[in-house]
Amino acid sequence: MTEQSTDERTRIRAAIDRLLAGQPTTSDGALTVVALAAEAGVHRMALQKRHADLKHEFYERVRIETKQLPESEKRLRKTVSDLKETVTAQKAEITALRHQVTQLALANAVLTLQGKERHTGETADNVVPLHPKGG
Repeated sequence: MTEQSTDERTRIRAAIDRLLAGQPTTSDGALTVVALAAEAGVHRMALQKRHADLKHEFYERVRIETKQLPESEKRLRKTVSDLKETVTAQKAEITALRHQVTQLALANAVLTLQGKERHTGETADNVVPLHPKGG
């Protein structure tokens, strides 16, 4: 590990402690990676790439020490919930549309048969009229 990387890790750990203690010095104090990066004086991508383990440690400590979910997890849970509702609604809509397609296909068959009867005056070979002509 380089000296710069060691220094960043030290600053990140100190920033984690300050944020969890509710004593931020350079950030808004939110329990987010953005606030952690600002508090530690490192670029946010450093937390995403070089120090991902510390980012995960931060989120784990947020869960354990504050008994709350990180904002990113709250957003993901909300998105999952919204998507589940959307899927449920779409399944109901698909079922209704399939039923409607069946009904329209049946109506189309009846109308087609009635149209043929009007033009030819005869019924199809496989149709038994309910009221025979002239009867």
